[in-house]
Amino acid sequence: MAPSLALAYRRRWWMAVSAIFENLFFSAVLLGWGSLLIMLKSEGFYSHLCTENLTGAPNESFIYYNGWPSCIEQEEVLNLGFTIGSFLLSAATMPLGLLMDRFGPRPVRLVGSSCFAASCAVMAAAAYNPRVFSILIFLAVCLNGFGGICLTFTSLTLPNMFGNIRSTILSLMIGSYASSAVTFPGVKLIYDLGASFRVIMWVWTGLACMVILNCLLNWPDFAEMSLHLLKRASSLKGSCSHPRLICPSPASVPLCRSVCSPIFLWSVVTMAITQLRVIFFMGAMNKMLEFLVIHGDPHRKNSHLRESKRHCGAEVLRFCFCRSGSYQTPQGGSVPNAHGCTLR
Repeated sequence: MAPSLALAYRRRWWMAVSAIFENLFFSAVLLGWGSLLIMLKSEGFYSHLCTENLTGAPNESFIYYNGWPSCIEQEEVLNLGFTIGSFLLSAATMPLGLLMDRFGPRPVRLVGSSCFAASCAVMAAAAYNPRVFSILIFLAVCLNGFGGICLTFTSLTLPNMFGNIRSTILSLMIGSYASSAVTFPGVKLIYDLGASFRVIMWVWTGLACMVILNCLLNWPDFAEMSLHLLKRASSLKGSCSHPRLICPSPASVPLCRSVCSPIFLWSVVTMAITQLRVIFFMGAMNKMLEFLVIHGDPHRKNSHLRESKRHCGAEVLRFCFCRSGSYQTPQGGSVPNAHGCTLR
């Protein structure tokens, strides 16, 4: 049973704070792919590619993670999974916007949190026999990316409940989304302390189920929300005779004209290029750093220390990138609030 909008409004601070933490731990966690990649290698995902493609090279040329061999073929396949998952993390925004206009944020958030819980469960189940179930990592990252963007998109509707500080709340939502890239590095620290990968993923599945429960208890239905806002607008303006009819705004612009406007098309092209650049940069960062270490020599031996330093440097760069975004977004949101700007 969904709560009324009046009850949800009284709980708006709980919804906002919980949404920030949910974005931090369940939205764009795939952006911390470098740490997940190391854990997947340590669990033996696609390690059979190293032995199947062995062509007389000595076994000492492999880098071993937790007793499992690692090679270029394995990393290429796993990075392909990251590419697919990050693509869904960005490409699903258009259909999600249409679904939210049709059904509202509550069902979309329920589906997204369910997909994220399923992705963690699939990773945990595949880790029991990675040689057989390695293919499931593609399903897991797809569910992870789609579920994460669902949680992010629906949380962007919450600032409408906060009036004059909605820009600040919106900036916190976006900042928590960008900062979620540090989640997998944090999980890897727990993994390095001796925690089982399967246990971590099952616990994460349980936490995602708590997100589902939070949505069921606190997020209102879309239809009830629309009716409440319509009645409130009607009582204030008194220009509508029927409470279920929406009075057209004389200043409204057709959707087709807005979509086809030069400023919108240029923004789409710019944001698409920027997003693709960031995704490809993160996916290729480890390979670029590896080339700087071995200088293009595939037979040069790398010690575990050097490999650890390489991944550590990549994670430091990711951490600085994500934390800078999270620190700047609240200040960016306070500027429209201070000057009375409205979100369009």
